[in-house]
Amino acid sequence: MCGPGDVRVEDRPDPTIQQPTDAIVRLTATCVCGSDLWGYRGINDPTDPQPMGHEYCGVVEAVGEDVRDISVGDFVVGGFYASCNACAHCRAGFPNGCVQHQWYDGCQAELLRVPLADGTLVATPGQPDEALVPSLLTLSDVMATGWHAAVMAGVRPGGTAVVVGDGAVGLCGVLAASQLGADRVIAMSRHASRQEVARRFGATDIVEERGDEGVARIRELTAGVGADAVLECVGTGDAMNQAIACARPGAMVGFVGVPHGVELPIGRMFSRNVGVRGGMATVRTYLPDLMERVWSGRINPGLVFDLTLGLEDAAEGYRAMDERRAIKALLRP
Repeated sequence: MCGPGDVRVEDRPDPTIQQPTDAIVRLTATCVCGSDLWGYRGINDPTDPQPMGHEYCGVVEAVGEDVRDISVGDFVVGGFYASCNACAHCRAGFPNGCVQHQWYDGCQAELLRVPLADGTLVATPGQPDEALVPSLLTLSDVMATGWHAAVMAGVRPGGTAVVVGDGAVGLCGVLAASQLGADRVIAMSRHASRQEVARRFGATDIVEERGDEGVARIRELTAGVGADAVLECVGTGDAMNQAIACARPGAMVGFVGVPHGVELPIGRMFSRNVGVRGGMATVRTYLPDLMERVWSGRINPGLVFDLTLGLEDAAEGYRAMDERRAIKALLRP
């Protein structure tokens, strides 16, 4: 990304093993994330050209001499950051706080160097069928992030969950809430194509209204009570305020949208005992369970991809998502 609206595909030197804990992965699939659009829209304005992308799956081509659990030829998925999976924070289930936390040098590419390979990567039980690749790719970020929102919101069997946001993360949040046993999952969405995916993921109700009208509709659907758990999957101030207003007294809002212009209404939260919990998804913590759900066919989060392009057409993927012509663009190197 060279600036707002300016995405280019260029050649770079192939990555190499730099540390004995590294792996080199040839990517089978990568994608454009909604968070990538903040820079594309000029909200986070890059000052220098930046390699883009943080979601990936693929086949291991090389490993450093200290890598023990990952082998050449493994099909692997890794979270959108590298972590050791061994320090106190990783063991507590929060690898985003890993003492060795590292970012990648652009995953929208053919090859990727993955630091801390043993801690970061999870191998599939075997080579996946082509049909599973999109769903496996979602585990790198959006499915794990939607799951994190549901966990942070405290979704429980028999409860009512409201999902604010109908992007890929919000839709995966619908799927997560359904998988975690919510009897009622209310998706807040204005777009027919996204509503269809939400229903396939387990949404029992769709609310198209926003703001005060949306909150009133949630109250109507819940007999004036509000939701037992609310997933905020956007990151704007309006989305957060709407999420908090939809929550019943004592409920929790799980937030995973990258915050932009969010100010919490502490007074309203105090008077109603509504809490807010969340942040960067703890992908590595959820990966084994989510991979088993995909591998066994229990979930198919790959439905969030409604546009597939070659890597050379990455700029079109950004345009399509920015213009809301696509939910999420999958890129094939």
